[in-house]
Amino acid sequence: MRVVDLSGAPEPDAAVPPGVIVAFGSPDGSPVSEFWLETATFTLSERPCADPRVVAVKSVPETLAELTARCDRWPHASAICDDVLRCLDPAGATLAGLVTESLAYSTLQAGPEFARWLSQRGPARVAGSVNPVAVQRDHDTLRIRFNRPQRHNAFCNGTRTALLEALAVAQLDPSVTGVVLSGTGPSFCSGGDLAEFGTFADPASAHLARTRHSPALVLDELTGRLGPACCAQVHGRVLGSGLEMAAFCGRVQAAPDCVLGLPELGLGLIPGAGGTVSVTRRIGRWRTAYLVLSGHTVDAQTALAWGLVDAIGSAQ
Repeated sequence: MRVVDLSGAPEPDAAVPPGVIVAFGSPDGSPVSEFWLETATFTLSERPCADPRVVAVKSVPETLAELTARCDRWPHASAICDDVLRCLDPAGATLAGLVTESLAYSTLQAGPEFARWLSQRGPARVAGSVNPVAVQRDHDTLRIRFNRPQRHNAFCNGTRTALLEALAVAQLDPSVTGVVLSGTGPSFCSGGDLAEFGTFADPASAHLARTRHSPALVLDELTGRLGPACCAQVHGRVLGSGLEMAAFCGRVQAAPDCVLGLPELGLGLIPGAGGTVSVTRRIGRWRTAYLVLSGHTVDAQTALAWGLVDAIGSAQ
């Protein structure tokens, strides 16, 4: 990880792919400042800043030390995350972005950092679930709820299958004019079920499964047709794949108790449920990179200020 001062002279070797570059300082509108704002992975500042390339933190030195330690521990995942976010065009085709993300994710699944995490986790038993997704038709609105409350609605293969079946109703029935995605219990979705990680046959098969059976693509399609009527109502933990899927919806309504984040780096991975596309479209590549590389969560108010959610309030 390279650290640069926002007021420092541009460096000729800061070309893509430059690796993780973290800038610090306050934007002043100068050409030098603008160069680093655009070139850096993200910029840290101790002053509030509306610029989506900047993240306000309490202490720049402490944050830099933490980021350095994380990038040193997960250098492959950090660098590949940076590569993917720089290469993706948020305004481009969703499928192209998901394929790029998935290929990078599969690369990391075959790498030493994910292997280390699996070894440290040890054997795990996948908990079965009955009706992992609850579906209700309410006039012209399809209400879909994640239904593994005892697991904070951790996303498993059974959930994916049931979610795709539910979303297919909205895809195929033109009388459905609204879709509401929510979760039962204390959380919307806490991310992928960690007990299932490492059960893929091989990285290539995992890539094909992710891209051929992708809730993200369906949610993106429904948002294209329904706009904000394709809505995610989130509460509690909104992490990993939970956040990534919600961000594809045309409207995200967050309960005041929300905590939102992308914790995948701690597994030696990057977001793999479309988040490099969906989250980046909402908050830009810079703040997306910060969420991944720092592992920090944000509260509902910060998420609203960034544009990660569209409103704060209780579910209707």
